Amino acid sequence: MDRVALAAFLRRRRETVQPADVGLTVGARRRTAGLRREEVAALAAMSVDYYTRLEQQRGPQPSEQMLASIARALRLTGDEADYLFRVAGRGTPDRIVCHPHVAPALQRVFDRLQDTPAVIMSCVGEALVANHLAVALFGDHSQARGWERSEFYRWFTDPTSRAIYPAADRDRHGRAVVANLRAAVGLVGTDSPAGELVRALQAVSPEFVELWERHEVARRYEDHKVLVHPEVGPIELDCQVLFTQDQTQSLLVLTAAPRSADAEKLALLSVVGQQEMTRSR
Repeated sequence: MDRVALAAFLRRRRETVQPADVGLTVGARRRTAGLRREEVAALAAMSVDYYTRLEQQRGPQPSEQMLASIARALRLTGDEADYLFRVAGRGTPDRIVCHPHVAPALQRVFDRLQDTPAVIMSCVGEALVANHLAVALFGDHSQARGWERSEFYRWFTDPTSRAIYPAADRDRHGRAVVANLRAAVGLVGTDSPAGELVRALQAVSPEFVELWERHEVARRYEDHKVLVHPEVGPIELDCQVLFTQDQTQSLLVLTAAPRSADAEKLALLSVVGQQEMTRSR
């Protein structure tokens, strides 16, 4: 870990990112060039003290997940993110394989989606970034560790994760999860996080093994689905998906028909607040 290079790089990149680039309002008295440290920390979901210590050459070595959060907050390009990982003493994420650094172009689209649930997913079902409505709808798994971060893994290991789908839709969604994972393995290979996830699930879930043996392959995101929220009940939503060019990340956008009861339920999610609405399932 090159603390001097890391600190200098973070300071310089922070100074070049403008508040408007990350959706922040610029006040009349603002004197800071670029972003403030506390703004970067908030965008990266870390403490101000932790980020400050990195810029002062005295912080601990950041984890790969933490570096990905910083790269996302500073809107780093792929080459810039690679450099960040290297000076922090971590292996460079392979851009052909599933990795936690969000593609900048996808991030820019995501940043403009505030009034409807939106989430960027990795090819192993990790929510890399989610807006407040997506968190209210699906729960907050940002603090999970290991495979628990993967929606694919939770589906076959945590029965409570299925509560968001009506009972009649759960078999279909389970098949969709497995077909999606097989498509990811075909894309990035067996010696990848996708292949590792398959082996992890084969070791703990007979249901997964049975579905895996069907050899179904598809990017199965239903255009129309019903999701069940514990506070507002079932919500009928349309689901649109935008993939990166290499197909390793996807942006899911969920919308309700205008002026419908389901649109009203989405509006309620944005008002009620996240303290009671972001329980993990």
